Amino acid sequence: MGAVVRKVRKLDRIDRNILRQLQGNGRMSYVDLATEVGLSTTPCLERVRRLEKDGVIKGYAAILDPHCLEAGLLVFVEISLTYRSATVFEDFKREVLKISQVMECHLVSGEFDYLIKARISEMSAYRELLGELLITLPNVDKSRSYIVMEEVKETASIRVPELKSGE
Repeated sequence: MGAVVRKVRKLDRIDRNILRQLQGNGRMSYVDLATEVGLSTTPCLERVRRLEKDGVIKGYAAILDPHCLEAGLLVFVEISLTYRSATVFEDFKREVLKISQVMECHLVSGEFDYLIKARISEMSAYRELLGELLITLPNVDKSRSYIVMEEVKETASIRVPELKSGE
C-alpha cells in the first residue's frame, strides 16, 4: 500500500539548480534555463529530459487561483473507516478518486485513517461534499472537518537541498 520507491541516480549541483529554477518558473525557455545553471542549451536540455525520464520531474502544471474558479473555500476532512472487510482501504480509495473536489487524499497514522484536502465554492457545497459524497463512500465510519479561515502558506514547491561538502 506504500509509495513506490525508485532508485534515482545521484543529483549533482547542476541537476539541483535546474530543479530549483524550474520550480520557480516551469515555462522558462531552455536558453534561459541553460544560462541560469551555467550550461549550453543542448546539455541543459539533455539533463532536463533525463530528470523527466527518471521521474524526478513528474510533470508541469499551471497554478490556478481557486477564487477565480468558484473553489475559494478550502476544507480538510479526517475520515475514519470501519473494518468490516479485507478490501476496506481499496474500496475507499477507488471511490474517493472519483470526487473532483478532492485535491489530495492521504492514508495517515493516528486517530483517523485518511486526511482529505478539498476545494469548493461555499458552505452549501461543503454540506454536499460531506453529506452526499464523502460520508457515503464505502466503509466510512465518521468524519471530522476543518474549514480554513485563512491560507497562510500553500506551495507545490519542494525544497531542493544543497549538496553536502564532499558529495
